[in-house]
Amino acid sequence: MKLFAATSLSVLAAVMSLGSTKAPTYDYVIRGGEILDGSGGKPVRGDVAVKGERIAYVGVHAPGRGRTEIDGKRKVIAPGFINMLSHSEDSLIGDGRGQSELRQGVTLEVMGEGSSIGPLTAKMQKLEEQREHDIKYPVDWTSLDEGLQSLAKRGISMNVASFVGAGTVRTNILGEDDVQPTPVQLAQMRKVVDKAMADGAMGVGSALIYAPSTFAKTDELAALATEAGRCGGIYISHMRSEGDRLMEATDELIEISRRSGAPAEIFHMKTSGRDNWPSEDAFIARIETARAKGQRITADMYTYNRSSTGFDAAMPTWVQAGGLEAWIGRLKDPATRARVIAEMRQDHPKDWENSYRQAGPDGTLLVGFKSTSLKPLTGKTLGEVARERGKSPEDTIIDLIIADGSRIQVVYASMSEENVAKQMTLPWVSFGSDASAQSPEGVFLLSSTHPRAYGNFVRVLGKYARDDKLITLPEAVRRLSALPAHNLGLHDRGLLKSGYFADIVVFDPQTVTDHATFVKPQQFATGVSDVLVNGRQVLKAGEPTGAPAGQVVRGRGWTGWKDGGCRTSAKDWRW
Repeated sequence: MKLFAATSLSVLAAVMSLGSTKAPTYDYVIRGGEILDGSGGKPVRGDVAVKGERIAYVGVHAPGRGRTEIDGKRKVIAPGFINMLSHSEDSLIGDGRGQSELRQGVTLEVMGEGSSIGPLTAKMQKLEEQREHDIKYPVDWTSLDEGLQSLAKRGISMNVASFVGAGTVRTNILGEDDVQPTPVQLAQMRKVVDKAMADGAMGVGSALIYAPSTFAKTDELAALATEAGRCGGIYISHMRSEGDRLMEATDELIEISRRSGAPAEIFHMKTSGRDNWPSEDAFIARIETARAKGQRITADMYTYNRSSTGFDAAMPTWVQAGGLEAWIGRLKDPATRARVIAEMRQDHPKDWENSYRQAGPDGTLLVGFKSTSLKPLTGKTLGEVARERGKSPEDTIIDLIIADGSRIQVVYASMSEENVAKQMTLPWVSFGSDASAQSPEGVFLLSSTHPRAYGNFVRVLGKYARDDKLITLPEAVRRLSALPAHNLGLHDRGLLKSGYFADIVVFDPQTVTDHATFVKPQQFATGVSDVLVNGRQVLKAGEPTGAPAGQVVRGRGWTGWKDGGCRTSAKDWRW
């Protein structure tokens, strides 16, 4: 009997052992890391396990093994980071890996600042193709969802989402002219927003210093934001001013939120122009007063003291009415040119944002041309080029726009590092690059960029959390992940939690560093070793795998959601 019992136990143990090696419990297990779950709480050493697209276990020790095991020792395991302001519509077509941001741990690109990938009319489709720069592609979609699906079907490593651009909505119905909608046209615009929300838009995004968006009045924007709020979305804005009329612009955003019932967020929060830097504290106080009254007002920022946009932010918007081609046509008229130059030389114009005067010619860096003949000017300042040509900076700007046939991308030195640091400490501020995800190779070397494309998110972890100690590392991770997910109304991303989508980043907190500079911006950040998107490894030992793991992430108005899509009131939605 003893021999039988011993033999039986031996056989049973062998069977159990065979069963344990037959099939792994999980697809991935990240072992022995410091887990920062995105809540802002203290780290816990342990494992994170993934099965399929979802997180299956977060704790001290995963009870089983993974098909793939990732060593997390001496590293942090965190939720994937969310870029609240991405311009990757074109760049992900050029390289679906999105390396400049993937290597920083970004797993979700949120697009749609003022203009969006859809919806498009037939005329808008043609103009989009006509205005393409270095990356060429057919615009073969019309709706917002079709545009995002087109990206996903090409094979992308990161998830994508989008607001519907208020400027895009306006152009659908009114074109690009300086006109106001009739009641019938405004009703049509509201229907465009409603359809975009059903397509999965995160809300309505506006960019109010640029034509044609600048022609929109508060009533129009509040009407569009009402449709977004009704469908569970938010209103998010590059406000009408970030400089001389900053307080009035902030009041407008708060008023739009109040009237629409939708939460509101400020794109790339800043106080622009040296004369306006002292207004930072009052700016923050304005927002916090609204928050104290119960309004959901938040902001995002990039982690640099220089901005980047085009020369359209260097001249009055009246000359830009009708679109790019009409703008360039007017600049060729000597009388119009003289009037524009006179207004460009005003330090504090009354009704438009003069980014060029805030930075000055030697504080304006040329980084993106469309024309091959002008690309050798990339990396020079406006002051240098003007002196080489023997012309005024204003004349040089106009000459370059006409010759290039574009707004030309530039970098403006217009912000204060002290104010950037102040904003870094605000618990209601998340992060957006205001740039595209790209690579220092191929088509991307035809133009330069702002260093925020390569270092914005890692800079939070390295410079501001570890080195400057302005925030703790758990707080940095919360504001890179759970905070933006919450603001977007995403209830299954942004945290390391069982059942959530497996968007995960693994990084070394001691070595994570940004290397991009304004002189040499196209340099990868280092210190992020592994990234999973929807349960698939897209970065392995610091190198992209090329796995097309990215999906379209949709807002709560999407009609495919099990709760039936849009509700009747913004108050119905859980935040």
